[in-house]
Amino acid sequence: MKYISMANTDIKSSNIIMGNMRLTQLSLTEAERLIRTAMDEGINFFDHADIYDRGRCEEIFSEAIQMNPTIRENMIIQSKCGIRSPENYYDFSKEHILWSVENILKRLKTDYLDILLLHRPDPLMDPEEVAEAFSELQTSGKVRCFGVSNFNPTQIDLLQKYVPQKLVVNQLQFSICHTPMIDSGISLNMKIDQAVNRDSSILEYCRLNDITLQAWSPFQHGFFEGPFLGDLERFPELNQVIDSIAEKYGVTNTAIAVAWITRHPANIQVVLGTTNSERMKDASKGSDIKLSREEWYQIYKAAGNIVP
Repeated sequence: MKYISMANTDIKSSNIIMGNMRLTQLSLTEAERLIRTAMDEGINFFDHADIYDRGRCEEIFSEAIQMNPTIRENMIIQSKCGIRSPENYYDFSKEHILWSVENILKRLKTDYLDILLLHRPDPLMDPEEVAEAFSELQTSGKVRCFGVSNFNPTQIDLLQKYVPQKLVVNQLQFSICHTPMIDSGISLNMKIDQAVNRDSSILEYCRLNDITLQAWSPFQHGFFEGPFLGDLERFPELNQVIDSIAEKYGVTNTAIAVAWITRHPANIQVVLGTTNSERMKDASKGSDIKLSREEWYQIYKAAGNIVP
């Protein structure tokens, strides 16, 4: 397992993250097996959000692992807040952030979060109010570091203008079949759909500002439109290329999909949302594989992208 030092923190994290969005699909025994498998593979980073099954995923996590101080000190735990569910609106008020963290900590049975992310941009955000919440959480020791999810550069700049803590993470959708962070840069000034800048050059922005990128839905295409691995009807060429490279490295196609992301020099962390222990093992093998440039571009082009 490859580990990275997250900029502006004292956190040394695996470049693979266990995501817990679907944990309630498992029994407590199955959930414990999955978490233990992740830890056995060297994964030390666990991602949550207060809206994942309305907090039940966080409860299942702490119950399954029998959370205690000894276990906790070997984990990096991150959670997200800011989405009101089931009402389905965003709330970055100081009151809601503080209330959310209190309940996250209770469900996870821990005294602190290593990282708290604001889940999706709130157009009604008052950055000064967010700054008050963050400072109170840091002073009390309840949250050590802060970040965002699905934010563009200007939204981050606006927040960072008022928040004294350095924002250290931006979690974004990224996979072989979801590459807007790369597409517009590689096809700059071309009159094609791929050249449309849909994300304000967020990848380069985060690299310039020492913000760690985390890739969610690493095996999905579109917005939860399904996995591309094994989909021979819609992605025949891509699967053929991935399978060929997987055979070369003696791993599964899942490992290659992970390795394609971790090959990027931005040290992008991959958030695995699988509930299958064997798939967790397979994916973890992609952590250390360094694809060649030729292989990386070969996969990129097989997904239907243009390299001018």
